[in-house]
Amino acid sequence: MKISPEVVSKIAGLARLRLTEEEAPLYQSQLGAVLDHMADLAGLGAAAVEPGAGAPGLSSVLREDEPEAFQGREELLANAPEREGPYFKVRKVL
Repeated sequence: MKISPEVVSKIAGLARLRLTEEEAPLYQSQLGAVLDHMADLAGLGAAAVEPGAGAPGLSSVLREDEPEAFQGREELLANAPEREGPYFKVRKVL
């Protein structure tokens, strides 16, 4: 598809791009190629294909989220440079 230099200039303005005179033909051909590819995709007749959420026959492999108490608290706090009770002690940040 052939795009006019005016359209390229308008699109560049909307995208807040400053194109030089040398860059404009490059973008003109690239935008034309993108529109050609879109026209090819539109001709495939994919509108009749039902949308899917994934590959058929697959199910979720994730387990249910079940809260449980953390058993390694003391081991974790043993690595703290300073602690206050069951907490890490850190400097106040304002």
